[in-house]
Amino acid sequence: MRETFVAGTTAILDEDPRTALVLADISAAAFEPVRERHPDRVLNVGIRESLLVGVAGGLAQTGLRPIAHSYAPFLVERAFEQIKLDFGNQDGHGVLVSVGASYDNAQAGRSHHAPGDVALIDTLPGWEVRVPGHPDEVDPLLRHAVGGDGSVYLRLSTRSNDGAHAGTDGRLVPLRTGHRAVVVAVGPMLSAVLAATVGLDVTVAYTNTVRPFDAAGLRELAGATGDTVILVEPYLAGTSARVVDDALLDRPHRTLGLGVRRVDLHRFGTPADHDDAHGLTPDALRHAIAGFLLPR
Repeated sequence: MRETFVAGTTAILDEDPRTALVLADISAAAFEPVRERHPDRVLNVGIRESLLVGVAGGLAQTGLRPIAHSYAPFLVERAFEQIKLDFGNQDGHGVLVSVGASYDNAQAGRSHHAPGDVALIDTLPGWEVRVPGHPDEVDPLLRHAVGGDGSVYLRLSTRSNDGAHAGTDGRLVPLRTGHRAVVVAVGPMLSAVLAATVGLDVTVAYTNTVRPFDAAGLRELAGATGDTVILVEPYLAGTSARVVDDALLDRPHRTLGLGVRRVDLHRFGTPADHDDAHGLTPDALRHAIAGFLLPR
């Protein structure tokens, strides 16, 4: 996804003089050719992520369409105050593009883990959140984000599904039909969810857009499954539970949120180790989903 983002952003910078890119060393070498062509619109502020977001927010005030890019823990967690103030409070808008969440770079340690990034962005009003599940979904989402006027968080990953399954319209895409629950797989969790639900009587729906969430689509799918919803997200478990509850507010429903558990493992390991620890392997997901469907 990162390579697709670099190629897409380079093309956008060449095509659209309204756009600008702000970096904090991360990916700077990959963008050096386009920086040489547009030194006034490709800025590397060094390892100063708060400044990165502040500069991007300032560029937005001048009428440019800024793209700010770094690792998720640095872009969102470290610079969150600047996102809140220099974009939100100043009514500025831009596109934040991260790599590295939740634990894509697990070996680098806790400083490089960011499973709480979407939950943090979700505390701010008006932000779109896009979570592509395949490299082929990245460029359409990037161009849609840059071509708009709102604030967008695009969360890239080294994890990927077997193929692209959604475009830019934000709608839930049903991929398997059942009667006992609708399992919503977000971004790169889809392949694991499809493997986990083989033979289970559940609907599987995919989305790469969690804000705004496709409430109308969920109501339609959930209504055919007894209003039982299981969310599988690649960041903190339950991050989107509130939007499910809002969508089904007038109907009795059950919701299970699966994702990264709210624990600090105090160990590095590999992404696969973290999947195992957080119950996000296909076998663990199947156990959790089947257990939720047991008669109560």
